[in-house]
Amino acid sequence: MQSNITISIIAPIYGVENYIAEFAESVLSQSYPNIEFIFVNDGTKDRSIEILEELIDRKYSHLRNRIKIVHKTNGGLPAARFTGLDHATGDYVYHVDSDDWLAEGSVAKIAAKIEETGADVIYFNLVKEYPTKSKLKRDRVYEANDQAKFVRNMYNHRSFASLCNKCFRRGLYTEHKIHCPKYGYAEDCYTTTQLVGYSKSIAYLDEFVYHYRKGNPNALTGHRRRKRKREYALNFIDLYEKYRDVPSQENPIACIFDDIIMQMGWYSISYRLGLFKEYPWLAEAVRGAKIRGGGSDVPFLAQIFTKFVALFK
Repeated sequence: MQSNITISIIAPIYGVENYIAEFAESVLSQSYPNIEFIFVNDGTKDRSIEILEELIDRKYSHLRNRIKIVHKTNGGLPAARFTGLDHATGDYVYHVDSDDWLAEGSVAKIAAKIEETGADVIYFNLVKEYPTKSKLKRDRVYEANDQAKFVRNMYNHRSFASLCNKCFRRGLYTEHKIHCPKYGYAEDCYTTTQLVGYSKSIAYLDEFVYHYRKGNPNALTGHRRRKRKREYALNFIDLYEKYRDVPSQENPIACIFDDIIMQMGWYSISYRLGLFKEYPWLAEAVRGAKIRGGGSDVPFLAQIFTKFVALFK
């Protein structure tokens, strides 16, 4: 039986003229009929939008009533994603990147899993596409109510924190204040931890839905390492500050507070980020944070050393 669930696919577009045709083909050719396509032109300076429009006119003009092309001045990937949300009307939202592509028939499989489980979050596998090889990446399997475990594993890189391997009930955005990250690096994790934390149930779809292109020289992962670490730190300090006064029973990310604090302290030391000086409250927070023996990105001895350094800040 055909599902009536509508899914809004949101794709920011910037500097992807070499990839947009393959990406758009993979999205617009999906067999599932109840898709709303939202392309957000983030002020791209190349021919990406022209190529997209030409493809729609040539092959997909019959979908025009389901396609929205939103134009905005360049503001970065997180802002473009949230702009797309402002135009979404679907029951569920799926964020994708316009230099990647979707497997054939994958949206229909997502919709079937939503129909089967009614979960707020459907998560699935992905394929990392390198210039000379493909690598299948399966996520961990969680129970429907394992949100806190999932959030902590995402933050500590033991599950995929990407938006591109998750489809969310749009109500998670409208019923809660989901904060937008200030910086591009780790923006996925910043957002997914909030959404999964607020969800009432999660469900795993054991399918390789998403093909993630590695090796795009314009991708964020090509930036210098220290700059990436600083953006990562600033994003999660900001997220911590937004939620630190929220009662634990209403707090979607309370389970990673100690992880955030310990990692920010360690990053400040190991990458010379100066966070203890920039955020005077950080040293006291590190002194009060619990040392987590398992599942933390910061090694056990590094956590002890970080707490020792914090004693003198």
